[in-house]
Amino acid sequence: MTAAEVPASAERGVSAPPEVAFGTATDPDRRTAWMPAPLHQARREQVSADRLQARWRATGTSWAATVQVYAVQAGGAMMRLELDADLPHEELTRIADEALTGLVDAVTDNLNAG
Repeated sequence: MTAAEVPASAERGVSAPPEVAFGTATDPDRRTAWMPAPLHQARREQVSADRLQARWRATGTSWAATVQVYAVQAGGAMMRLELDADLPHEELTRIADEALTGLVDAVTDNLNAG
């Protein structure tokens, strides 16, 4: 187990269809806009399109990320990010929060571009 003991997590709502939010999260061209730097070149090891969940792991490090997107009644989506790394939990939680804020921005940019 890492110094964080359990993965850090953050959740955010976004005014976008769940499929758009998930598509943005899993778009390799948008990864550097939101994912922490140690995961920029991480390989995606799992994708469940029906569950709108994806997981990445950085080779040779303790860094891993999981994103899951849920539909909400108002027509938007709730995004949950879990990060795991060999860092203190408080620091990892801060990084997860910042990364998810970046993902919300990327989803918004994606909607405005389309």
